Amino acid sequence: MGKFNILLVILVLIGIGVSMSVFTVNEREHALKFRFGEIIRDDYDPGLHVKIPIVNNVVKLSNQVLRIYNPPEEFLTAELKNLRVDFFIKWRIIEPGEFYRSTRGDERVAAMRLTEIVKDGIRGEFARRTVQEVVSLERSEMMDAMLARATQAAGTLGIDILDIRVKQIDLPDEVSDSVFNRMRQERARVAADWRARGAERSEQIRADADRQRVVILAEARRDAERIRGDGDARSTEIYAAAFNRNQEFYSFFRSMQAYRESIGLEQDILVLEPDSDFFRYMRNMSPTP
Repeated sequence: MGKFNILLVILVLIGIGVSMSVFTVNEREHALKFRFGEIIRDDYDPGLHVKIPIVNNVVKLSNQVLRIYNPPEEFLTAELKNLRVDFFIKWRIIEPGEFYRSTRGDERVAAMRLTEIVKDGIRGEFARRTVQEVVSLERSEMMDAMLARATQAAGTLGIDILDIRVKQIDLPDEVSDSVFNRMRQERARVAADWRARGAERSEQIRADADRQRVVILAEARRDAERIRGDGDARSTEIYAAAFNRNQEFYSFFRSMQAYRESIGLEQDILVLEPDSDFFRYMRNMSPTP
C-alpha cells in the first residue's frame, strides 16, 4: 500500500509538472513568454506550446477587434464655435511585445491613450474648419486625415487603428440658434438674388417679345397694304380692260350688280327719282314676246 501511495504522489507531481510546462494559445489570443520578467517570445501561433516552470511565465492578450466608445465632448472650430462630438474607435493589437512594453498589457491604459490621440486629431482638424465644413461633404475627408494621423501615432503602442467614426455632431443650443439664423439669412440672400435675376430676365424677355410683336405687326401691315395696292391696281386694270372692250355691256353688268345689291331686301328703302339714271336699263327693257 505504501508503494501505491508513493507512485500516486509521483504521478500527481508529474501531472502538475507537465501542466506547468505547457500552455495553449487559441486564434483569439496573443501569447507572450517571459523569462524572469523579460519578454523572450511574442509570436506564438495557435496551438500547444511548452515553457519552463518557474523560469517562464506566459501572459495572454486579445487578438480580437476591440472598441472604444467615447461620450460626447466639445471641440472648437475655426470660428471658435463649440461642437459636441461623440465617436468610437476600432482597434486591435498587432505587436503584442510592443503593446505590453507600452501599456503593461492593460487594455484600459491603451484605450485612454488611443482616446487622447484621436481627440488631439479631432481638435487639429476642427481648428482648421468652419462649422459648415465640418458637417458638409468635407467630413469624410476629415475622418480619413484623422485616421491616418492616429494610426501613425498608435504605431508606437503596437496597435493598429482599424476605423474612427464620428457618431454624431451636435451644436450647443446657443451655437445652434446662431448658426441656423446665419444659414437662414444666407439662404434668404441667395433666394433674393435668384428672384432679382429672374425678374430681370423676365423683363428682358417681355421687352423682346413686345419689340418682336411691334415689328411683326408693322411688317404685316406693310405687306397687307402692298398686297391690297397690288389687288386694287389689278382690279382697276381688269375693269379698265373690260370697259374698253365693251363699254355698253360693262355698264349693263355693273348696273345689274347694283340692282342685286340694293333692291329686293324687305328692310331696304331706296329713294330715287323715277327718271334717275340708276333705272336706265330697267326703263329700256321691253317685255319678251
